[in-house]
Amino acid sequence: YDWVLAWAYRPTAAIALFIMSFAESSFFPVPPDVLLMPLVLGHRKKWLKYATICSVASVLGGIAGYFIGMYAWAAIGDWAMQNLAWTGFTQEKFDSLTDLYKRWDFWIVFTAGFTPLPFKLITITAGVSGINFPIFVFASVVSRSARFFLVSFLMHKFGPKITPFVDKYFNWLALLFTALLVGGEMAAKYLG
Repeated sequence: YDWVLAWAYRPTAAIALFIMSFAESSFFPVPPDVLLMPLVLGHRKKWLKYATICSVASVLGGIAGYFIGMYAWAAIGDWAMQNLAWTGFTQEKFDSLTDLYKRWDFWIVFTAGFTPLPFKLITITAGVSGINFPIFVFASVVSRSARFFLVSFLMHKFGPKITPFVDKYFNWLALLFTALLVGGEMAAKYLG
């Protein structure tokens, strides 16, 4: 976290943001928000630029994760399951998630893209499951852009005084927003 945050004060910060956003969607554990927030705070007029960089790189990284799942999982799957067990990601959870894609493909990708769920696990399992690629890309674009543009806008609009609030409550607010969105979709489906 501290190592990532240090990049916010370097001239190559935008490049670091792109690389970090790309990597986080396919293998890196630290979310790009920790670099995006101080970048926007330091250069508040560039909030659209940084949100765009973060969103584009994250979607491209998600596509890389999708292709890792689609083309490399057969070769690395056993190794990953053995070495990632400490994260709580088990074969049973993996199988359960791939089954859920059959009904909820868009919503699973969208939820993971907007909330603090580990997006990299979703991108890889989406590729393993072979979900519809255009749906995957669309859900990634919508959710990642919504997340990063919202964070950037809040940093731009309210500056340093909102940082503690975003740090403390963003994950809960993102989960609530997603629950309301999915709940509304389900209500429209079952009531309509």
